[in-house]
Amino acid sequence: MANQPLSDGIIVPMITPLVSHDQLDHEGLENLVQHFISGKVHGIFALGSTGEGPSLSYSLRIDLIERLCDLVNKRVPVLIGITDTAFVESIRMAQFAEKAGADAVVLSTPYYFPAGQTELRQYLQRLLPLLPLPVVLYNMPSLTKVWYHLSTIESVIGFKQIVAIKDSSGDKEYLNGLLKLRKQRPDWKLFVGPESELIEFTTRGGNGGVSGGANVYPKLFVEAWLAASKNESETCRHLQSKIESLGKIYEIGKYASRHIKATKCAAKLLGLCDDAMAEPFNRFYPEDQQKVLEIIRGLDW
Repeated sequence: MANQPLSDGIIVPMITPLVSHDQLDHEGLENLVQHFISGKVHGIFALGSTGEGPSLSYSLRIDLIERLCDLVNKRVPVLIGITDTAFVESIRMAQFAEKAGADAVVLSTPYYFPAGQTELRQYLQRLLPLLPLPVVLYNMPSLTKVWYHLSTIESVIGFKQIVAIKDSSGDKEYLNGLLKLRKQRPDWKLFVGPESELIEFTTRGGNGGVSGGANVYPKLFVEAWLAASKNESETCRHLQSKIESLGKIYEIGKYASRHIKATKCAAKLLGLCDDAMAEPFNRFYPEDQQKVLEIIRGLDW
């Protein structure tokens, strides 16, 4: 079956529902997929940052990819994160994703040992031809410690495997640079990670967002993207306020893991899946769960 091309809109970076640190919540996965499809998202991205990809065993990742592709059944594109510290593991995961029926893979910079841009360019030039699916480059410097510099992206602009770029840096000048760079590859799609930037970036020519909050309220983000793409300013202001109100759940707790904890907590409160986290992280304690509950109750969505 042919790969589905990516469309403009909202790609949800799916949380990975767990019942223990190395066991998939199968019922929760079914609930999430139905929740996303009902919310009319334009794609599902598994094993990214929100999906705790680097914390999961390879056997669990494979189980997730297989079940997710089967559940989605080509109703929307499925994207699989293949970022890894080991070159060969990125290739293997991409090969399995293709076999399972995924539509694209998502590649951030290798983490732990920070690569220089010269090394990163060479890494991409060696890796891209070996990947069997279309590729989304994912700039996530806060977690990987390395940027895809604009010059590095430009150095691989001739690789047809690259179909999109997702940026989670929060740097508007970087986004401006991507919009300019796209003039050389007008077929590329550009997606923004930070949810509060979705509407503004879309009105400036971006293609949409990879929005973690869409795990909780997919329709909110789809409607926000639609309003932005149609330049409906009053609706945009209203939905921007809703997105920012939901974003208060990310201010609860500590450390980078608080974003995942908050999203999983909200998903559990909505009855979608368990909120178990992969090691070494804990789910929110009751006092923080109550704070999340108060925020989503007050959202009126």
